[in-house]
Amino acid sequence: MLASSLAIMFSEKRKVVACDCDVDAPNLGLWLGIEKYDYYEKISTSEKAIINSSKCIKCGKCLICRHGAIKKNEEYTINSILCEGCGLCKVVCPVGAIDIKPVENGEIRIKKTMWNFPLISGQLYPGESGSGKIVTEVKKKAESFNYEIMIIDSAAGIGCPVIASITGCNFAILVTEPTPSGISDLKRILKIVNHFKIPYGIVINKYDINKEFSKIIEKMSGKHFLGKISYDEKVVYSIVNLKPVLYSNSKIVKEIKEVFKKLNTIISIH
Repeated sequence: MLASSLAIMFSEKRKVVACDCDVDAPNLGLWLGIEKYDYYEKISTSEKAIINSSKCIKCGKCLICRHGAIKKNEEYTINSILCEGCGLCKVVCPVGAIDIKPVENGEIRIKKTMWNFPLISGQLYPGESGSGKIVTEVKKKAESFNYEIMIIDSAAGIGCPVIASITGCNFAILVTEPTPSGISDLKRILKIVNHFKIPYGIVINKYDINKEFSKIIEKMSGKHFLGKISYDEKVVYSIVNLKPVLYSNSKIVKEIKEVFKKLNTIISIH
């Protein structure tokens, strides 16, 4: 919601490229009202093991797989969903019956939005691994466009796709919620951005569902506090109808614009 709004507002005066780097569950396109993309490109950032049954002597040494990807029936087979492509089975196979080969584990999608900026979106295929590597490929594709500001919508948490998303960034906006888990997760991501020495600002989403916790977060944020956004059911209607929230009559529109105003001031300093 916030990433789509910032991309739209920045695009009024600056060249923008938007990236959906939440590759496990990309939805930035929905917030921008996109139903179909202009360009699709399958990519490979991971590998899987393949057994050549004509070479296999059924010695069973490959059953060492810690992921349980190799099964022994009439033939030795590999479950591609469980296989992590680590290559251990290939190392222990005495007759070279196992190969590690690249697989298409995701895709990059591109759409020129009605605001004249491109959206580059990554999608990790179901059951595949390598989300962090997909994020890296998405950002590489985005770099091929002429832009002044790149808006990256990251996954939640602190995992590989998040680290891949913030790597090389000039500023991070940390969106949290006023709950015990929200505060806990905020502390974890703060360790990440501080480790990488990335300047940041904090936004509290749905701040009014627990104003006491919101006060705690605001005090904890100090000079890094960017603003707070209310809970409003009209936001749900926006996403359901593929209508950017900025064009709704929700009370949060004014709040998002306040965040944008303060962000502009901070970015000009950096």
